[in-house]
Amino acid sequence: METKKEIRMEDKKSNLTLDSRKRLFLNGVLEVVSFNEEQINLNTNLGALVIKGEGLRMHKLDVQNGEVVIVGLINSYIYITKESKQDKESILAKLFK
Repeated sequence: METKKEIRMEDKKSNLTLDSRKRLFLNGVLEVVSFNEEQINLNTNLGALVIKGEGLRMHKLDVQNGEVVIVGLINSYIYITKESKQDKESILAKLFK
């Protein structure tokens, strides 16, 4: 009989290092969803990641090891998870009671 191991968010490892807003080092990347010079969408161990900026390029992409280096002017990056969306909804629901 097969036993499924539950993977918790704390057990997943991912690192993000931003160097002078010009170079972003990532690991724990599962896939590149889409990219252009203004926005890159990735799936990581910790959820979806959206990176916005100007002149963005993927300098290094190692899918096997989950490593990506992005160069360009990085304006923002944000993780999007299902949990955070639910939290936002519940906060809004609480405000309009």
